[in-house]
Parts: sequence; C-alpha cells; structure tokens
Amino acid sequence: MHLSKRYFLPILILALFEAVAVTLWLSKDNLFYLLNFSYIGMAIALGIFLYLRKYRHARRVVQLLVGLYMLVYLGLICRENMQIEGFWYYLFCGVFEAATIHYAVAKIFGPLIFGRGWCGYACWTAMVLDFLPYPVPAQPRKNIGWLRYITFAASLLFVAVLFLAPIGHMQSVMFWAFIAGNAVYYTAGIVLAFLFEDNRAFCKYICPITVFLKPMSYFSLLRIRCDKEKCISCGKCKRICPMNVDVTDNSRKRKNGTECILCMECVKNCPQNAL
Repeated sequence: MHLSKRYFLPILILALFEAVAVTLWLSKDNLFYLLNFSYIGMAIALGIFLYLRKYRHARRVVQLLVGLYMLVYLGLICRENMQIEGFWYYLFCGVFEAATIHYAVAKIFGPLIFGRGWCGYACWTAMVLDFLPYPVPAQPRKNIGWLRYITFAASLLFVAVLFLAPIGHMQSVMFWAFIAGNAVYYTAGIVLAFLFEDNRAFCKYICPITVFLKPMSYFSLLRIRCDKEKCISCGKCKRICPMNVDVTDNSRKRKNGTECILCMECVKNCPQNAL
C-alpha cells in the first residue's frame, strides 16, 4: 500500500487540529492556542501512526500525552477548570476562552467527525480508569444511564448558585472545584469499576459530558464498520467491547451506537478482519 494512503488518517487528523490551532491563534491573537491544539493534534496523530504500526499500547500513549497535559498542565499548573463546571463558568461569563473552546472542539462539534473519540483517547478520568482490572465488562449493561443527567444538572446548578450568591474570588473557587470534582470523579469511577467489574462504568452511567457527546456522535463521520461478507457472527467483537456496542450493525441505530470510543479493540480482536 502506498505510504500516503496508509497514513492518510493521522495526516488528516493532524491537519484538522492544525487548522483549528491556526484559526484560533489568529482570531484570538494568542499563541497559546497554536501551541495547545498543535500539541494535541500531534499526540493523536502519533497514536494513530503507532496503531497502524501495530503497537499494542498506541491508544494508551495518546491517553497519557493528552490526559496528563490537560490534567496537570492546564488544570493544576495553569489553574484552568477544564471540567464541565469550567465550561458553565465561562459560558455564564460570556467568554469564549479555555473550557468553552475546549468543549466546542472536543465535545460539541468535534464528535460530528470523531464521535466519542475524546473518551477513548483524551479523557483524563478514563486515562486512570483504563488501568483498572476490568477492561472487558463482566456483567450486562445496567439500565441506569439516566444518572448522567442528574450529574449534568448538578454541575449546572452548582455554577449557577455561585453566580447568584455573593461569592468573591471566583477563579480561585473554580480551581478548587476542579480539584474536588476530579477527586469525586476518580473515586466514583474506581468504586463503580469494582462494583460492576467494568472499567468504563463511570462513562456509561455517571459522566455528565456524555450529554453533549451522545447526540453529535450519532452523526459521526469516523465509525467502525463491519464487512458482512467476512463476518462469521462469532460475537467476539461484542464481548470484547468496553462500551457494549454492536459493531456488526452498520446502521446509525445500532445498539449503543453513540457509545463507541474508537478504542479499536473490536478491530484488533476480529478473527476475520471484518471490521
């Protein structure tokens, strides 16, 4: 296969992020956006390149490069609240900066292209949860996904109360909310993982971000597709999927279709290379 065709996807992803980086740099007159989105684009492109080279830990490399950057550098060092509370905060302030730009690119409009790829490659919560001992769900999926709407509403209510109450030093409050929020998310994620024997239980039932991700992911351009002529209906892809997606169904309405995190475990484990 010609090299340009083989590595078209990482080149395309890098080009898309560079386009975002340059556009924001010029429109906001801030070099940070050029460096920020260029770095993220290069990290994701590197991961896809490593995957194409058959490196088994390619996705983990991207998770660590992007997740740690956002958690440690942007969150702890730059003191930016990149959680959903930070998004509501900047939105209420009427400012298109930091978390609002991050959400627009990664979680609101970006999923039209890469679905819930954020969850598989960049989320700093999932980055930790994916190291737990239950990568393959040991139990059937629970019907408690409605809980995510409660956490979504709670995050909005929390920030709304801060704005309505006479509280000063809001930037400092939002930073400590970032610290506390992450502590709660990690604790809940780890407890749920061991309770349900499923590393991704938090993502399926609690994570408020999925309220943004799911509707847009329905129209995602990047999707796992099944070659029906090769498929032998062995069911391995369904058993191995951490999000319980039926990837043998190519329709938009497939079971848990908006849950796919593009982890590629089904592709790597398909005995017929049908995916």
